[in-house]
Amino acid sequence: MALVKSGWLWRQSSILRRWKRNWFVLYLDGSLVYYHDETQRDMDGRIHIKYSCRDVRIGRECRDVQPPEGRSRDCLLTIVLRDGSKTTLCAESEDDAVAWKMAVLEAKSTPVRLHPLKRGTLSRHGLWADRGGGSSRPPLFCLAAPGVTHVIVREDPYRVSGDQMALGLL
Repeated sequence: MALVKSGWLWRQSSILRRWKRNWFVLYLDGSLVYYHDETQRDMDGRIHIKYSCRDVRIGRECRDVQPPEGRSRDCLLTIVLRDGSKTTLCAESEDDAVAWKMAVLEAKSTPVRLHPLKRGTLSRHGLWADRGGGSSRPPLFCLAAPGVTHVIVREDPYRVSGDQMALGLL
């Protein structure tokens, strides 16, 4: 997965409202994952921004939230989820809070598209859409516009129903 942004943020717990410092990683597919530390071994949680995020607020827009001790209200960042819950974060600086907001909005709005090529044609990058020899198999892969998340969808030859499945993200 393509990395959009990573770094330390303070996260407010949902029950006791205590602040805890976590290492956050935001991926272009919309996954905002937070870990115990930057080794990324122990995942503390995940937010699916693309599907769950309704709004992102920063600074004074984060009403009824007290920042961690020694931090300014301008460093606050609230991710409002579709189910009505909120995830409240605090960045190291006001500029960092703005950068996180922009990164989250980018990940939220980046489309995931399937762009199939016609068999026997060249993509704009010179990659063949079939394996040659008039094969009836699907293309190895296809390319869409730069900056678009690519999803490869192929029919599973071992599946009786003929359904399609996503094989992965590039």
